[in-house]
Parts: sequence; C-alpha cells; structure tokens
Amino acid sequence: MKKSMTTLGATVLMLFAATSVGASAASAHNTDGESGKGAGKTVTLTATLSQLNNSGASGMATAVVRNKKIRSIDVRAMGLTPDAPHAQHIHFGDQALHECPTLAQDANNDGRLTTVEGVPAYGPVAVSLTTTGDTSPASLLAVDRFPVAEDGMYNYSRSNIKFTDVAGAGVGGGVGTAKQIADAVRAGEGVLVIHGIDYNEDGVYSLSDEGASELNPALPAEATDPAACGVLR
Repeated sequence: MKKSMTTLGATVLMLFAATSVGASAASAHNTDGESGKGAGKTVTLTATLSQLNNSGASGMATAVVRNKKIRSIDVRAMGLTPDAPHAQHIHFGDQALHECPTLAQDANNDGRLTTVEGVPAYGPVAVSLTTTGDTSPASLLAVDRFPVAEDGMYNYSRSNIKFTDVAGAGVGGGVGTAKQIADAVRAGEGVLVIHGIDYNEDGVYSLSDEGASELNPALPAEATDPAACGVLR
C-alpha cells in the first residue's frame, strides 16, 4: 500500500476509534447464549451490492446467520478504488428504513451521499467486517484490518462473527441487544455497505472537489463516502 494511503488510514482510524466508543459501549454485556426466541434458527442471506455515488462498484455477499453469530460471510466486490482499503460493515438500526440510501437522503442536495446522510436508511454500524481481530463497532474504520481492493477487486471471507450490543440501534434509539440485532438481520433488515471512493482518480484518498469528510474536516470525503450497498435478505 502506498505510504500516503497508510498515513491517511492511521488518521482515519484514530478519528473513528474516538467517535465509535459510544456506539460499542454496551458490547461488554453480550453473551454467546443460544436460548430464547429465535435460538437455533439458521438462515442464509444474500445481497446484491450496487453502486452508490456513481462509484462503479458492485458485488455479491452471502451470509449464514445462526443465533447470535454470523457463522460465515463472503463478500465479492469489484469496481472499487484500486489498491486502497475499503471499510465494510453490516448496518442495523431499529428506526432505520433497512434499505440502501438514495438521493432522497441527500440532505444538502449536492448530488452526493455521505456516510452520515445514509444512516437514516441503513442505521448505525452493527458489525465491522474486518479481516482479523475485533468485529464490533469499535473497529468501525480499522483501516489496517479491512480488505484492500487489489486491481479494484477483493474476495472476503470470515466465520464465527459474534453480534454485540450496539448503542443507538435499539427501540427509540436506545441500546440494541445482540439478540435483537441478530433477529433483525435474519429477518432481512441488515444492510451491507462498502466505503471509499477515489472521485478524482488520482490513486489515493485525497481532497477532491467533493471536499472534506463530514466526520472530520481534516479528512477527505473520498475516505469515508459509501461506494456500494446491498440488503441482506
């Protein structure tokens, strides 16, 4: 990976680590029990990933979910920014629309969707689809542990990912429990989003005409804008 990309990744990681503490504060209460409503139910979900922000990205995802675990998940993506890390998450929020955003969520009518503008459609991060280590919202943008799109493509696979409690994902914006989130994902309300777009095609995430990220003015929008999305059904 290019040095400039690595440096940017570290900066983004520090920002998201600071801002995601609240989102994952309740995760310590999660257990891996398999009793209660929905226990023992196994479903296979698929998602067709379509481009957002005219990124040209596309792909497919398949997940097998049982109880409060994702037993396995595979993501095949293409048309992404080459040789760049791409954050990817499963989003869920009880108050969200459980769908991919459209320009109807473009709050400032600039013709571009930011990550924050998409939240009413897909909800907060419930699972960070990292390559290794933690998969909770605390790893929202762990740049060094998300897949890199070599030649604009990547094939991602991981197993035994635990759902955790997530602040802001529950009823009325309260805490969503691991069980609630797992039940909702099995019911087809989880949304998979891939982030990162090289708008000006200069080979790195830089300050293009789209300007700075709404998450921090020191970061380019290219690093955090959503590039592809699909509902797991």
